[in-house]
Amino acid sequence: MDRRQFLAGTAGLAASAVAARAAAQPVSVPPVKTVRTNVLEIGYHESGPADGFPVLLLHGFPDDAHAYDGVAPVLAKAGYRAFAIYLRGFGPTRFLDPSAPRTAQQSAIAQDVVDFADALKLPRFAVSGYDWGGRASCITAALHPDRVRAAVLCGGYSIQNTITPGPPAPPQAVRNSWYQWYFNTETGREGLTKNRKALCRYMWQEWSPTWRFTDAMYEQTAASFENPDFVDCVLHSYRHRNFNAPSEPRFVEVEKRLATRPKVEVPTIVLHGGDDGFGKPAPDTTPAERAQFTRLVARRVVAGAGHFVPHEAPQAVAEALVEVLAASK
Repeated sequence: MDRRQFLAGTAGLAASAVAARAAAQPVSVPPVKTVRTNVLEIGYHESGPADGFPVLLLHGFPDDAHAYDGVAPVLAKAGYRAFAIYLRGFGPTRFLDPSAPRTAQQSAIAQDVVDFADALKLPRFAVSGYDWGGRASCITAALHPDRVRAAVLCGGYSIQNTITPGPPAPPQAVRNSWYQWYFNTETGREGLTKNRKALCRYMWQEWSPTWRFTDAMYEQTAASFENPDFVDCVLHSYRHRNFNAPSEPRFVEVEKRLATRPKVEVPTIVLHGGDDGFGKPAPDTTPAERAQFTRLVARRVVAGAGHFVPHEAPQAVAEALVEVLAASK
């Protein structure tokens, strides 16, 4: 075992121990801070020393920054500066211009990551995310390897081709995407507007069938769905990827570049929830998955976790981040 492997191993053990202690104790969440970009006032929770290396933590749909309540303390304990960020349309994050289009296509969310880092003067940082946040992390790492030191991606490579429609998906995938088709209808708009709490709770239960979350945990996150831009951002995200909503003009060329499926060339650990409601992951890395990452440090299936891996298994995410940051020095 060389020095790097030893450091990664001991860092992982330390993260595991700290995460286990954190899971057994009530988590104290730092207060919400905000920072302005040229488009948004972005809300976030910050943990760790001011001189620690920055780690940007990005949640998915339907979730919010509290997904990282169990991850951020571990990173802070290890000396990193963790930022759990509320994506556009969620929680305290707001558009600055009342007339700005409430878009949430993949390139817009990824640009928000870069804008956030610029606003806080973070020249380099690590990223981690899942679902919407995983895609934003993946895009940021692929397009800005000079800024991103390392990545932990829950769900693997998820950059979409929004330029050329692909072949019809297999029946199981179509069934799993029922909510996307629903959101592409006006009935879906009305349903999300009026029934957002019940609908999103159903998604938590369906996508993470072995997760025993509490009512209090869900209510804490569901408050973020009351953001006035939540419905419009969700609908644009799912309509744009299904070719039923226009791209924001400034991102047309970026989407063309993403359609080529650029590789992620920074040190990366990929995590998959073993009980993900979208389908059980392959036990080992596939050639297609491996081809997208030129510096894949590890690929793991997290037993007992579903779709919301940071919320369900914070220790696995924390360990992976400490490990990949140690490997990227």
